[in-house]
Amino acid sequence: MKVLVADRISPKGVELLRSKPGFEVVEAYGSSPEKVLELVADVSAIVVRSETQISADVIKAAPMLKAVGRAGVGVDNVDVDAATERGIVVMNTPSGNTIATAELTFTHMLCGARPVPQAAASMRDGKWDRKSFSGIELYKKTLGIVGLGRIGSEVARRAQAFGMRVLAFDPYLSPSRAKAMQVECVDLDALLAAADYITVHMPLTDQTQHMIDEAALAKTKKGVRLFNCARGGIIKESALVAAIKSGHVAAAGLDVFEEEPLPADHELRKLPQVTLTPHLGASTKEAQESVGIEIAEAIAEALAGGVIRNAVNMPSIDAATLAVLKPYLELGWKLGSLVQQISPKRIEKLRLSYWGRVVDLDANSLTRSIMRGFLLRISGDEVNYINAPILLQRLGIQVEVVKSNLESDYTELVEVEAHAEDGSVHSAAGTLIGKAHMPRVVSIDGRELEASLNDTILLLENRDEPGIVGSVGTILGRHKVNIATMALGRNQAGGVALTVLNLDSAPSAEAMAELRALSAIVRAVLVHL
Repeated sequence: MKVLVADRISPKGVELLRSKPGFEVVEAYGSSPEKVLELVADVSAIVVRSETQISADVIKAAPMLKAVGRAGVGVDNVDVDAATERGIVVMNTPSGNTIATAELTFTHMLCGARPVPQAAASMRDGKWDRKSFSGIELYKKTLGIVGLGRIGSEVARRAQAFGMRVLAFDPYLSPSRAKAMQVECVDLDALLAAADYITVHMPLTDQTQHMIDEAALAKTKKGVRLFNCARGGIIKESALVAAIKSGHVAAAGLDVFEEEPLPADHELRKLPQVTLTPHLGASTKEAQESVGIEIAEAIAEALAGGVIRNAVNMPSIDAATLAVLKPYLELGWKLGSLVQQISPKRIEKLRLSYWGRVVDLDANSLTRSIMRGFLLRISGDEVNYINAPILLQRLGIQVEVVKSNLESDYTELVEVEAHAEDGSVHSAAGTLIGKAHMPRVVSIDGRELEASLNDTILLLENRDEPGIVGSVGTILGRHKVNIATMALGRNQAGGVALTVLNLDSAPSAEAMAELRALSAIVRAVLVHL
């Protein structure tokens, strides 16, 4: 089996692949896109970092391809959908750069406290200027960490060693987990108001893009210091530039940017208070060796028919079983994502219940699919079928699986319940309909109905009174939003009913505001699947 190593990884990783019986390794660093198309004609696996693009055309040109391995976290340079359609597993190495990125974050924090880069530049110019480079200490200062995942947790440990008070904002982190890590779990506004230093460690999603913008910066202390070694775009660069120029932000350190490479004429390059590095988070000898060996081991196991690790597009099961499970896995992740979007942010427990024929299938894969769906809008690209249980554990969320042989109204039924910290429970149950095994939701929060699980769903809880359907339709029509299907469910006449609308497009913020302003509307939630 031929393995194409298209981007340079650790020599130890390459040697590990060469040592496997029956493996031929081709190193082709810096190949043009045209050359890559030629090289993949007879390869079984491709290993890349971030340079080589594994596009749909590359996948089409590789009829023998079984696996693509990314030595790193993101898979932006791999067409995952095209690979999935072909049954090609895509794997990454989400944990290899944890320490490297945490240490780089702390390096930026230290440079933000003590202007070492600026002082070093002054010395190279032949100066001896001690007065211009006075700094502050980390000791007894307050650090605000936005996102307490793998890297944020490591930053917290190092900050505590420096004698810092650590505040953490992570809407999905349970209080018990925060207590175990000896950090104070607060909301974002409280963190912004109290922190002397702020570092972000969230994935870039619709919810986190420009999380730190003009409004957020206005809530911070004068003299605050900001750092981003996670993803460009979490901190709004134009807002940061303005805050530094005004003197509100004293210093900043950035390793990632909204546009990379950072344009030569960018305003950030002109500010002496800012320390910039060219996306060096994983650029240590140890991290590169770790991810190189890790991806080589994963590729070798996948090609040998063993356990598939860190797959971003499929569970670790054989092809025959996957063919049977595929519609159930789609149902699972959609129910998980739906429940996450209608529930409070802090969840203590997920209860997953299976009835009927689904009990006899691979419950582990289905369970992981639900977990992945629940985490998709929390952890972004980091989550997959392999690491979903670990990520939930880090958030302090327990998972309970119940298999029932009791009769239900459906041949097979899957229910997902989210038990929140405040005692509330939100749920959705679904099944497969027809010969095409289409996923359907048949109950939401205990109200029976039947609705498609398409891309855009509007959930309305409303007082059960005449005219509400017409009012909702009028508002959506005025905003050019077409209703594909509608389903209604209620527990009793005159109570609170549930309206589920499958939409062809997402309503604007203005449309959602108008819907929520209707006197009969109790709650309006826009769900994206």
